[in-house]
Amino acid sequence: MIDLRYKAYAAAAAVFALDRLTKWIVDTRVSLVESYRVIPGFFDIVHFTNRGVAFGLLDHSPNGWRTSLLVVFQLLVVVLLSALLWNPRRLDRRSLWGFSLILGGAAGNLFDRIAWGRVTDFLLVYVGRYQWPAFNAADSAVVIGCGLLLLDLLYPKRQAAHVP
Repeated sequence: MIDLRYKAYAAAAAVFALDRLTKWIVDTRVSLVESYRVIPGFFDIVHFTNRGVAFGLLDHSPNGWRTSLLVVFQLLVVVLLSALLWNPRRLDRRSLWGFSLILGGAAGNLFDRIAWGRVTDFLLVYVGRYQWPAFNAADSAVVIGCGLLLLDLLYPKRQAAHVP
C-alpha cells in the first residue's frame, strides 16, 4: 500500500515539476508579444497570463478578493486530493492516476497563484479563426485526470458473482 501511495504522489510531483519547468521556460524565453508556430494552422507556443480561472473567468474581477478566493479554493482541492491518495487501495487504477494527475496540475497552478497572483498559459490550439483558450501543462494534466475519472464512471468494474 505504501509503495502505491508513493507512486501516486510521485506522479503528482512529476506533473508539478513538468509544469514548473515549462512555465519557467516560457516566462524566461518567450515575450508576451511573441508566438512560435509549431504546427501551422493548428498549434502555437505563446505567452499569456491569466489572473482568473478557466477561459479567463474572473480575469477582470477586483484583484483583492479574486486571488484570495482562488488560492483558498485550490488549496482545499490540493488537500482533499492528497487525503484521497493517502489510502490508494480504496481507489481503482484509473481513479488513482486520475486523482494523481489532477493533484499535480492543481498544485502547479496553485503555486503560480500564490507566488505571482497569475498563471502562465502557453499552449494555443486553433483551426482557422477558431481557437481554444491558451492552457499549460498543469491544465492538461487536470483534463487528462478528469478524463480518467470519467472513464472510470462510464466503465464500471466487474464484480465477482456470489455463488452459494
